[in-house]
Amino acid sequence: MTDALAQLGTHLPAAGKPATVPERAAGMGASSVQVFLGNPRGWAMTPGDPDADAAFRAAAQQHGLTVLVHAAYLVNLGSPVPETARRSAAALAHSLRRAREVGAAGVVVHTGSCVTAGSRDDAMRQVRELLLPLLDGLDDAPGGPQLLLEPTAGQGQSLCATIDDLEAYLAALDHHPQARVCLDTCHLYAAGHDLAAPGGMTAMLDRFADVAGADRLAAVHANDSMDVCGSFRDRHQRIGKGHIGVAAFGELLHHKSVAGLPVVLETPGGPPAYAEDLSLLKELQPSSRK
Repeated sequence: MTDALAQLGTHLPAAGKPATVPERAAGMGASSVQVFLGNPRGWAMTPGDPDADAAFRAAAQQHGLTVLVHAAYLVNLGSPVPETARRSAAALAHSLRRAREVGAAGVVVHTGSCVTAGSRDDAMRQVRELLLPLLDGLDDAPGGPQLLLEPTAGQGQSLCATIDDLEAYLAALDHHPQARVCLDTCHLYAAGHDLAAPGGMTAMLDRFADVAGADRLAAVHANDSMDVCGSFRDRHQRIGKGHIGVAAFGELLHHKSVAGLPVVLETPGGPPAYAEDLSLLKELQPSSRK
């Protein structure tokens, strides 16, 4: 039996002409694509346009693309500020609704921060209170988007950065079956996982399977890092031009846990650079999986 290769893709800007995103992604040779469906740095909830949404869905299906939506960066379900927490839950619910309307497979959201030292337990209780109803709602919507939790780079009072941090985070959500995970290689490296060391990427993915279960991984953000391991700095770099290096991404793409999953670039440089990095990842893929 042959397993599917990873669905390689990239994040593309959708502002102004979202319906063109699938065609642009396919033109680069992508089989997956990630978008924002609103201002990533604001609270405004863009309502969307039914005709544009239908055109997006049709184009994605035509090109065989798996689509991910990234929630706004402001979303922090662990915030001690009640208004921020309320807005975060509303924004995430909106992203899930909009993802369904454009036919996306999942919504990626950062796992958040408690902001102030000593408030982690309260923040985790709040995450539970806000996320469980959204996760339960996904049970009632078969075929809709999954919720993909993305650990952060460990900056500030991060609630979840390392693979081991996922154990407590998922436990707070009762290991809800709809709580899936999107791993970001730059974030993990910044948080202290030495992915650049020979076997480091493989060890991290094996540890993920032990902690969370291999089937909970739903996507990967493939990003090199401008900064060294353990820096707690979230600064993405192009593949092979940062401290993680090309070999680690070869390990990633050869690991059984990423078979068939979207592996999406969030690297700098604009469309020509995205296409080059995508081509490099394709060269690193195994020719087949046995």
